[in-house]
Amino acid sequence: MKRIVIGAASATALAFGAVAAQAAETTLRITLQLPLKSHLGQNLVLFKDEVESASNGDIAVEIYDSAQLYKDNEVPQAVGSGSIEMGVASLTRYVGDAPIVDIFYQPFLFDTEEKVRRAVAPGSPVRQPIDDAIAETGATVLWWQAYGGAIMLSDGGPIKGPSDLEGKKVRVFGKTLGEFVDVAGGAPTIISGSEQYLAYQRGTVDVGMTGVSGVQSRSLWEVMDTITKTNNADIEFIVVVNTDFWNGLPEEHRAIIADAAKLAEDTVRDEMANIEARAYAAAEENGMNIYEPTTDEMEAWREVSQPVYDGFVERTGETGKTMLEAAQSF
Repeated sequence: MKRIVIGAASATALAFGAVAAQAAETTLRITLQLPLKSHLGQNLVLFKDEVESASNGDIAVEIYDSAQLYKDNEVPQAVGSGSIEMGVASLTRYVGDAPIVDIFYQPFLFDTEEKVRRAVAPGSPVRQPIDDAIAETGATVLWWQAYGGAIMLSDGGPIKGPSDLEGKKVRVFGKTLGEFVDVAGGAPTIISGSEQYLAYQRGTVDVGMTGVSGVQSRSLWEVMDTITKTNNADIEFIVVVNTDFWNGLPEEHRAIIADAAKLAEDTVRDEMANIEARAYAAAEENGMNIYEPTTDEMEAWREVSQPVYDGFVERTGETGKTMLEAAQSF
C-alpha cells in the first residue's frame, strides 16, 4: 500500500508540473548529470525559483538531474542542436570544438581562489575566448558553475607523488587531465561523472580524479577510502542554452533569465569554499582519510607536468599561448 501511495503522489507531482509548464509562455528544460542534491543541482533550483518568481509563472523551468536525459558528454550536441533548451556540462566536454577550454586543466595553473576568480570573471582574457568559441557550437553560455579543485581518490593509501601513479588506471574527465596522468606514469581512462561510482566499485580504475563535492554528492566514500588534495586543476561547469531558442525569446524573458543566471553564478562562486569544507568534513565523518602532499611531493608533481603545457600551446596556437600567458600573470 505504501508503494502505491508513493507512486500516486509522484504521478500527481509530474502531472502538476506538466500542467504548470503548459500554462507558461516559455519552458526551459535543463539536463544535469549530477544528483539534484549536489551543489550544482541546488544552484539550478535557485535559478528556477528566481526565474519563475520574477516572471510570475510565465517562464517554467524543468530540471532533469542524474543524467535522466543526457550524459555529460552528450550535452554539447543536445543543446547545440536544439534537442533540449538548456544543459549543464563540464567545461572539458567542449574540448573537441574548442581546445582552449583545457586551459583550466593545466596542472596547478589555477591553484588559488584569487587566480580562479580572475580567470572566470566575465570578459577576462581567459574566459572570453572560451565563451566566444562555445558560441560557435550553437549554444550560448548563460553562467559558469564552480566545482572546486581536482583531488585524487584511492583505496588503501594516498597518492603522494607521480611514482604512486605508475602502472595505475586513473579515472579522468578530459584529455589534458589524461595527459597529466600519462606523464606521471599512470594509465588514464575517461569515465563520465555519473559512472565513476561503479568504476571504483568494480575496479575498472584504481585511482579517481574529481572534485571533493562530488565525493559527497555521490557517496564515493563507499568505494574509496582516501582523498589526496592535489588541487591539480580547477573544475568548472557551464550552463548553456540553445542560441536559436535564446534569440527567439521575448526580450523581457531574456532579461529575467540573464539576471537569475548572474545571481546563480555569483552565489555558487561565493559558496565554493564552504561547499568544499563541508564535503571534506562529510568525507572524514564517513571514514575517509584526507592527505595533503608535502612541499617536496608537490614539487615532484610540478616537475613532471611541463609536457602538458607544451602540448596545450601546440594544439591551441596563438590564442592558447595568449590565454596561458594571461593566466600565468594572475
